[in-house]
Amino acid sequence: MPKLTINGTEVEVPPGFTILQACNQAGIEVPHFCFHQRLAIAGNCRMCLVEQEKAPKPVASCAMPVADGMVVHTNSPLAQKARKGVMEFLLINHPLDCPICDQGGECDLQDEAMAYGKDRGRYQEAKRAVREKDFGPLVKATMTRCIHCTRCIRFASDVAGVPDLGGTGRGENMEVGTYVEKALTSELSGNMIDLCPVGALTSKPYAFEARAWELRKTESVDVLDALGTNIRLDVRGQAVMRILPRVNEDVNEEWLSDKGRFAVDGLLKRRLDRPYIRRNGKLVEASWPEALTAVADRFGKLSGDKIAAIAGDLCDVESMLALKELMVSLGSANLDCRQDGAKTPAAPRAGYLFNSTIAGIDKADVVLLIGSNPRQEAPVLNARLRKRYLKGGFRAAQIGPAFDATFPITVLGAGPDVLQALADGAHPWFETLKGAQNPMIILGSGAVARADGLAILELARRLADAAGVVRDDWNGFNVLQRAASRVGGLDIGFVPGAGGRDLEGILDGSSTGAIEAVYLLGADEFDTSRLGSAFVVYQGHHGDKGAARADVVLPGAAYTEKNGTYVNTEGRVQLGRLAVYPPGEAKEDWRVLRALSEQLGRALAYDSLPQLRQHMLSQFPLFAQVDHVVPAPWLPFAAAGTVSAAGFSYPIDTYYMTDPISRASPTMAECVVSFAPNPQSKTGTHG
Repeated sequence: MPKLTINGTEVEVPPGFTILQACNQAGIEVPHFCFHQRLAIAGNCRMCLVEQEKAPKPVASCAMPVADGMVVHTNSPLAQKARKGVMEFLLINHPLDCPICDQGGECDLQDEAMAYGKDRGRYQEAKRAVREKDFGPLVKATMTRCIHCTRCIRFASDVAGVPDLGGTGRGENMEVGTYVEKALTSELSGNMIDLCPVGALTSKPYAFEARAWELRKTESVDVLDALGTNIRLDVRGQAVMRILPRVNEDVNEEWLSDKGRFAVDGLLKRRLDRPYIRRNGKLVEASWPEALTAVADRFGKLSGDKIAAIAGDLCDVESMLALKELMVSLGSANLDCRQDGAKTPAAPRAGYLFNSTIAGIDKADVVLLIGSNPRQEAPVLNARLRKRYLKGGFRAAQIGPAFDATFPITVLGAGPDVLQALADGAHPWFETLKGAQNPMIILGSGAVARADGLAILELARRLADAAGVVRDDWNGFNVLQRAASRVGGLDIGFVPGAGGRDLEGILDGSSTGAIEAVYLLGADEFDTSRLGSAFVVYQGHHGDKGAARADVVLPGAAYTEKNGTYVNTEGRVQLGRLAVYPPGEAKEDWRVLRALSEQLGRALAYDSLPQLRQHMLSQFPLFAQVDHVVPAPWLPFAAAGTVSAAGFSYPIDTYYMTDPISRASPTMAECVVSFAPNPQSKTGTHG
């Protein structure tokens, strides 16, 4: 490992490190704009100039590899003079509009101009201006402020895999844009806002809404997909103003999907803020005692086999556990948290987890997607697959309709017949999978959320065993969940008990009258018309499909308004935290269920969230392993069955509207309109 001296201190770094990386490792700050640890090196801004002994001039530390014996000075008079000169050039054309720039207070250029720039400028000529560009409903472009660091271009091309942005012109006439004016089409475009070191790219929905120093910050997790992206909620008063990603190398690195970032305005729209009871065909306002009494009167008179409960995609584990125990106390085994109809079993755990872990994608060399479109189901995970492809030595194939995955994929076919051939070892790609060092299989909702989902799961398991996808030091069998509540619900057994009905059975029973009362805990993603004449209670936070069908509406709390436990698709237990209080008379979900249990004369055995969590840990010790992935043993989890010949299809029609929050978001509605004219391209190579 090379050793170099930085500011009189000897430092040893790994081979291939640049001077800038060596300085960061030594805790020495070197200003920079264009360099970013997750992007290719560009060497554009020259702000990171340092003095290297025996070099004829200052060197760009971001692009200069270290060498043994190198002597570097980061704060010498020569380095300081070079930085001041670069800063003066950067500010020549930069507009003096800091007071009205949304980046104010969080601007790298502002901070570094103060720390490393000169106290006056010498430029007297007119400043350059750039025509305003329209990048769509999410990213606001004020390119007059652009300093040509090209971070946005490199992110779009390398990380997102959607090369919408580029530079045209040279020198002072260079402009960053989309060549032909169009909206940015990546599901990760909001990350360019975080990367931009100046105010050239800012959040269009957040424009002129708040300043950074006005906001309270709360760490939480995103629940609009099952990845468990670590986020920060920025709050002013009782409103969540914006959502930003937090760094978690094992989950999302530092990226966040556009839906998780920009659907924040949906938290304020179409909210349920008081109880309602249906009278004469219309929902009318009611008090909490009236609403709870109405539910208790109906549920208390029915036998357990006539009662059912369905949990939605955004539920926390605590509320699902409370609902499960309430239903069990009423004698009901009709429970399901798989409102998309998925056939993933509740045991063993390996049958419904992303067993390789998200970070494990970096080790894989072959991946087979079965009925999965990760670009829409989990855009940040898709970016990680692309990152692995860019490293080289990576092959991907899919079974299902072709889609633009942002990296090359061989399309093997559209239906289960191809999976059957692979499991039998009769398909040429079987040898590719078997010969891989760390092969991966990823099943999506398009594979398991169908009538023959259990048989598909068994075929995939057979393939995994035959191709050596699972071994002692590697488990490449993965189920990519879409719902943030799904793994947690399966972990606590929110599935039919002995003789109980699953989602399809509950809906059939409701249609025939065998099920007379259904409790929906934030469940909206199924055909509510199949509930027939059943008495429906909807507990949730938005006036969506479930509330429209309900006979009693109990207002609950959104994920930003409660402390809750969530388990992501890889089985990582994470904590969501309360940032604001629920609106109006809405309550935390577990509290509503606790009050209802008392009204029914079957009081649950906890009166506070700490007591509930202690109760949960006593039954499921796994939830004590916060932010850890506990490997699941590879045990039998499915049985052979009849497989339909129908091809796989992807469950997401519109990425920007998949849940009550995003459907209530005006920004997501704008996205649907903006991107509707652009049909998804169908790329891939057929094999």
